[in-house]
Amino acid sequence: MTTDVPSISLNARAAVLVDKLKSARAEFKVGVSAGELGETLIDAGAKQRGSVAAGLLIAEICMGGLGTVEIAASSDTPRWPWTLMVRSSNPVTACLASQYAGWRLSGGEGKQAYFALASGPGRALARKEKLFEELAYQDHAESATLVLEANGPPPPGIVQKVAQDCGITPDRLSFIYTPTQSLAGAVQIVARVLEVALHKAHELHFPLDRIVEGMGAAPLSPPHPDMITAMGRTNDAIIYAGRTHLFVTGAAADARALAEKLPSTTSRDYGEPFAQVFKRFKGDFYAIDPMLFSPAQVSVTAIESGQTFHSGHIDLKLLDASFT
Repeated sequence: MTTDVPSISLNARAAVLVDKLKSARAEFKVGVSAGELGETLIDAGAKQRGSVAAGLLIAEICMGGLGTVEIAASSDTPRWPWTLMVRSSNPVTACLASQYAGWRLSGGEGKQAYFALASGPGRALARKEKLFEELAYQDHAESATLVLEANGPPPPGIVQKVAQDCGITPDRLSFIYTPTQSLAGAVQIVARVLEVALHKAHELHFPLDRIVEGMGAAPLSPPHPDMITAMGRTNDAIIYAGRTHLFVTGAAADARALAEKLPSTTSRDYGEPFAQVFKRFKGDFYAIDPMLFSPAQVSVTAIESGQTFHSGHIDLKLLDASFT
C-alpha cells in the first residue's frame, strides 16, 4: 500500500502542538509534570479540570498535526448544536497511523494493574499493531507522543516498554491522559468521527490508498461522571449523529458500495444508546458488532466521475436518549 505523506514526521509535527499545550497550561487547564523516568506527563482531565480548548488541541495532536479540529454550531442537531468538525487531506495517515486508539498498554497486577488504549503519533514509531502491516507509513523521529484514554499516567514499567518500542529514551516521551468523563476526553473521542469512518472502510476491505480526502462532524457530547455513561455518549455522538464525507478514486460503483455499507445503520446492534448495548453484552466490548462503530450518515464522492453517493441518517431521538 502506498502512503499519502511518506516524508512527513507525525511525531515532529505533534511535538510543536504539545509544546503549545505545555506553554499555555494555565489557559488550557492542564497539568504538566515529569515522570520517574523523565517522561513528560500531561493531565488533561484527571486531577486537573481540562477544557474543551485542550480537547481540540489534543485531538489535533492525536492526528499527528495532519488534521484540523474545530467547534461550531450546527442546525443538524438542534438540541445539541455545538459540533466538532474534523478534516484532513491525508486521512489515512492522520487517522489510522496516528489517531486510532489501537495500541493496548497494560501492566501490573491487582490494585497496581494499569490499562489504557493509546492513540497518537507514537504508534507510528513503534508499529506494534497488526494494522501497520498494511500501512506503508513509518515515522522517524527523536521524540514521541501518545494520548491515553485513562484516569492517570502510565507506571514506569509501561513507560520503559513504550520507549523501547519507539526506539527512544523515556525523557523523549510525552503522555497526555484524558479520562472519558472529562471535557477534553469527550472532545478528543468525538473528534474521531472521521477516523471511525476510515477504520470501517478498512474493515470493509476498501483500498485505503484510494481515500484521498476526508471530513466529518459530530455533536459534542456532554460529559458525565459515570464512566459507562460517558463512554456511551461519546460513541452515540458518532453512531447516531456523526456525518462523514470521503473523497475516493476509482470506479463510481465502488464508491456507491462503500457509501451503502459504511453507516452505523447497517449494524445488527443499531437502535439503542451505546451504554445499554454495552450492558446487554455484560461489558464485553468485543462482543459488540464492530460494524456499529461508524458514522450515522455518510457521503462518498467518486472524484473521477464527480458522482456522490449518500447513505444513513441522523437519529435525533436516540441522540436525545443518550445525552439527556
